[in-house]
Amino acid sequence: MLLGMALCSQLSAQNVQLHYDFGHSQYDELKERPQLTSTVEMFKPDKWGSTFFFVDMDYGNGEVQSAYWEISRELRCWKAPISLHVEYNGGIKYIKDAYLAGVTYSYNNKDYTKGFTFSPMYKYLRSNPTPNSFQLTGTWYLHFGNGKFSCTGFADFWREEHTDAQGNAHDFIFLAEPQFWVNLNAFKGIDDDFRLSFGTEWEISNNFAVMDGWKWIPTLAVKWSFD
Repeated sequence: MLLGMALCSQLSAQNVQLHYDFGHSQYDELKERPQLTSTVEMFKPDKWGSTFFFVDMDYGNGEVQSAYWEISRELRCWKAPISLHVEYNGGIKYIKDAYLAGVTYSYNNKDYTKGFTFSPMYKYLRSNPTPNSFQLTGTWYLHFGNGKFSCTGFADFWREEHTDAQGNAHDFIFLAEPQFWVNLNAFKGIDDDFRLSFGTEWEISNNFAVMDGWKWIPTLAVKWSFD
């Protein structure tokens, strides 16, 4: 789901997600949009910062139709909530390679039930007519109801010269993907190790990929989290 740079609230976290995408039934221009997307995420901190990556794969007609890969590294060996940030984005189909560098400000409350990050970055878009660009990224998480419910997500805004499927030219892209999860293992009577969650993701975008204008595309999703 092109989840972007995520913020994890645990010391380390890995999960696998499967999303059913309703975009094909909402917009005529997206009739061929794949209906299923799998996501694999990993976040792991260490004494020099943290590493995050995810891989998205879109499925249609019995095969993988597109894929996206993102990996980022936060570098920090001091106590201040500012870290150096480096990142690579790439994939197949309409995805161009991108290299990013900047800084990240991070906030977490004492019990890690809520937090956010903000990252202003330089962005180099390989193979783009205007490769030198910028990106602003924000991420957030909120756990409530004694861990029964979680709201997570990100928002990106960047400059990228491109055309949509109708040939219209665009210079800027906005993409946000808030998620809402119901975590079954937080309910009474369910084993703590049964780490299954049900939820939804909303892709809210403007001029993203080959789409023209604002789009709202929801999913239904399941997620299994690992230790």
